[in-house]
Amino acid sequence: MSSEPLPACSPLRLGEEAPDFTARSTRGVVSLSDFRGRWLVLFSHPADFTPVCTSEFVSIARAGDRFAALDCALMALSVDSLFSHLAWIRAIKDRFDVVVEFPIIEDPTLEIARAYGMVAPNAMDASAVRTSYYLDPDGILRASTCYPASVGRSVEEMLRLVTALQRVQDGGVLAPEGWTAGDDLLAVPSHDLADVLAAESGSDWFYRPIRDRS
Repeated sequence: MSSEPLPACSPLRLGEEAPDFTARSTRGVVSLSDFRGRWLVLFSHPADFTPVCTSEFVSIARAGDRFAALDCALMALSVDSLFSHLAWIRAIKDRFDVVVEFPIIEDPTLEIARAYGMVAPNAMDASAVRTSYYLDPDGILRASTCYPASVGRSVEEMLRLVTALQRVQDGGVLAPEGWTAGDDLLAVPSHDLADVLAAESGSDWFYRPIRDRS
């Protein structure tokens, strides 16, 4: 067995354009570039018909309108075949009365997973794949998360992250810990020494909450 370390979960760096691809999905043939002009959460899962993935997809599907309200599309991916995806969607509908409307693409050769660094180049399966990529309307990666197969993502955190990314996109403000819409934001610190010396206290120049007026 090689002693060389495996690649990081995602070789994509924040601010880079996500690789385009075209693949079959539960909503027909789709390409990543089809979603330009909107925010997009591209998220992968280890396998269909698994308990943690099922819990995620039920919750994400139920939150579909909330993502749509943010003008944010959803697209899922796993190594399972299109027929497996379709059968799983039917099983979810029968068990939970929830219809998964967003496309689930098939990646049986791991080509997309490897291109995105979701799995190691020499991986024979996708058991470690539970990665989310948050792409802006230009297809630029703004955030990513990676979870083990045994722990599900938080849909509320996914929504919070999209909202925060959109709010700070113009670079004029910063979102503090746990920020949600309506909470105070933080001003971008000045790099001018005169502003630093003119601040009322030694911390006001770098930590200044401001009202969110969006």
